[in-house]
Amino acid sequence: MSAPPRRASLELWGVRKEFGAFTAVESLDLTVPEGSFFALLGPSGCGKTTTLRMVAGLEQPTSGTISIGGRDVTGTAAFRRPVNTVFQSYALFPHMTVLDNVAFGLRRKRLPDVRARARAGLETVQLAHLADRRPSQLSGGQQQRVALARALVNSPSVLLLDEPLGALDLALRREMQLELKRIQADAGITFVHVTHDQEEAMTMADTVAVMNEGRVEQLGPPAELYELPSTAFVANFLGRSNLVTGTVVDAGDVFGVDVAGARLQVPASRGSTSVGAGAVVQLGVRPEKVRILQDGGEPTPGSNVLGPGKVTDVSFTGVSTQYQVDLGDLGVHEVFAQNASGIPDIRVGDAVRLAWDVDHTFGLPGDPPGGGQ
Repeated sequence: MSAPPRRASLELWGVRKEFGAFTAVESLDLTVPEGSFFALLGPSGCGKTTTLRMVAGLEQPTSGTISIGGRDVTGTAAFRRPVNTVFQSYALFPHMTVLDNVAFGLRRKRLPDVRARARAGLETVQLAHLADRRPSQLSGGQQQRVALARALVNSPSVLLLDEPLGALDLALRREMQLELKRIQADAGITFVHVTHDQEEAMTMADTVAVMNEGRVEQLGPPAELYELPSTAFVANFLGRSNLVTGTVVDAGDVFGVDVAGARLQVPASRGSTSVGAGAVVQLGVRPEKVRILQDGGEPTPGSNVLGPGKVTDVSFTGVSTQYQVDLGDLGVHEVFAQNASGIPDIRVGDAVRLAWDVDHTFGLPGDPPGGGQ
């Protein structure tokens, strides 16, 4: 028996935000299920932080409706909304203990059992043993967890996180990604996380909305967005992709596409099924799916093949070796090869071909922006 669908914790309908002549967010529709970890992912200036600020009540939409827990909060003041926000700067009070920092909001609301509630909040983030310390005595990751505890003890319907890991170093950021995911699962509160870091979004979120120029380009589970991007922007922002442009020569369960004289294939289920012969499409493949063929090596059956081309760069990264291969008019393509059985003897200047399974190809509509590779 399947689980009942979760009701919406946060909904946006037709939300638009203008700053003078500039439109920061354009007719945005979003539904965030209750208890989920939702990420707004995109480059600087795409509208993700503006969207978060509108949910928090720190900005008012030019038009549209925002609902939290089934209640319209569009015109509601920020302090009356059932949300809390954790920013990149933790804004802890330096003169207070960790426990008092967490208890601060509870005391302002005149709630009972303030210290017990605050200590329970610290237990959620596994910092109860540091309750009597000052923020200056904590690491960056610990301070971030105190800020989380301070927000969580208020039992918000939605917790908003605005680039909360941006001030941490790489190793600590990765550790905190897993910690945030655990905290969200334990608390059962809806998290809406704004980030420009694709790895951060994919590591933590149940659902990712990729934003570009004020719009959501694609929304779905991280694995779905990675394996089946719907636009070139998503294909290249969420990871890297090798893209080529070609013309459909036959359509069916598997499309045949002419790419500079080479015949490539893409399953209809992994591309647009509404195009016919003569349509211009883009085909893509992720670098880790591509194999390098040397010295007349033959591809396995069911492969797409491009080349010959010339290796222009070889970069050893430890777990893998990354290759740049110049295919002439088709541009420079990337290959990420795992070093599971040693490093292949591939050198700069070698003539090679590229091959990958047809089932790893994805299709996108039309020419790339600007008409280039």
